[in-house]
Amino acid sequence: MDASTAASLSASRTAHERFVTSPGTARGTRGLVAESWRRCAQCAVRPDGSRLPSLLRTTEELRAYRATHPLAVALPMLREVLGTGAADDGHVFAVGDADGTLLWVEGDTKAVGRAERMHFVEGAGWSERQAGTNAPGTALELGRAVQIVTGEHYSAAVHGWSCAAAPVRDPRTGRVVGVVDLSGGPTIATPPALAAVRAAALAAEAELASLRTPQGDPLRLYALGRDSVLLQETGRMHRLSPRHSEIVLALALAGHGVSGERLAVDLSEREVPASTLRAELTRLRAVLGPELLGSRPYALLRPVRTDFGDVAELLAEGRVAEALARYPGPLLPRSDAPVIVEQRRCLEQQLRGAVLASRDPGLLRRWVDAGWGGDDAPAWSALAHTLPGGSPQRAAAAARARALGLESGVIPQLRRHAAVLQRPRS
Repeated sequence: MDASTAASLSASRTAHERFVTSPGTARGTRGLVAESWRRCAQCAVRPDGSRLPSLLRTTEELRAYRATHPLAVALPMLREVLGTGAADDGHVFAVGDADGTLLWVEGDTKAVGRAERMHFVEGAGWSERQAGTNAPGTALELGRAVQIVTGEHYSAAVHGWSCAAAPVRDPRTGRVVGVVDLSGGPTIATPPALAAVRAAALAAEAELASLRTPQGDPLRLYALGRDSVLLQETGRMHRLSPRHSEIVLALALAGHGVSGERLAVDLSEREVPASTLRAELTRLRAVLGPELLGSRPYALLRPVRTDFGDVAELLAEGRVAEALARYPGPLLPRSDAPVIVEQRRCLEQQLRGAVLASRDPGLLRRWVDAGWGGDDAPAWSALAHTLPGGSPQRAAAAARARALGLESGVIPQLRRHAAVLQRPRS
């Protein structure tokens, strides 16, 4: 570190101490930093660093959120442009959403470990309001690239770091969709670091601009209770193979174009060779035609409606009976593709929870009489408690619940469930 840089860093720390002891006094620091400090003074952030940013999403919530975030498609490119260099130089590379929640934090192992101690981690909130003056948060606040060095951070917990960040905008709407950041030591407090994040943000915007917006009549996908997808377009019906079914569903769930690398992860927990995936997509394009399946990135080129999406919408509207009537069974039940397993589990949990919460004997009976609900001990218990006391049907349902509970060791769970059911409705 040269003498002028050291003097500048010392001056920023002195200015911070002066501001903390005499709020509103921000002499000796840059205007954008002074303005940011004044904003932070109105928030709950503590300048002494005693309150670190909070985790805003659980690991499971974050995984699902990242899968559908617009910047997911640009992540491989961002890793190549910023991430590799950050790891080699001992820095941290991060991507956040428009609210300042960190979605991906990667880089040098030791630097990532240091960052964890100040809660600069995936799922944590680093907007100005949540973390004080910092490059990602202040870049989002101002809508432009910024560099924040050591003592310019509002929280003293971050005074050992320098960072540079730039917002990423949707090229069609101009709306900020996220932010890219480099954090580390003194070399981040230099013009090349700021230029690097600006370039990365522009590259991400170019990647987003390359995505094609689906147009035309919507496709209909039928995948519930089936081992393969039926894809309906105007005047034609395609019955897809199991593997092509998984690919089409993965693209439909993404909702936008995805890279081959991302698609491979969605389709298998094991590594899928790029050549194998390309060959499968070539065969699928021969079935669907180039007007339906795009590449670079891979995407369905028409809007999509799905039978499982219809069920989810009915549940969101509280129309449980209609949702159950539209549910012929689990989503591609034989598929072990990670993205489909997760969607299958989420939808079944939502529907099951809504049926149990309804306390409707008709819905509960339909659930336990279905192939996927026949061994659901809590559902049998719930049914028993909705039937008239002393009735043969109640006795039979209770007996089935007890038998299943003994088989699976969930009798205590059934007792807790029964206690909940016996509480008066609010």
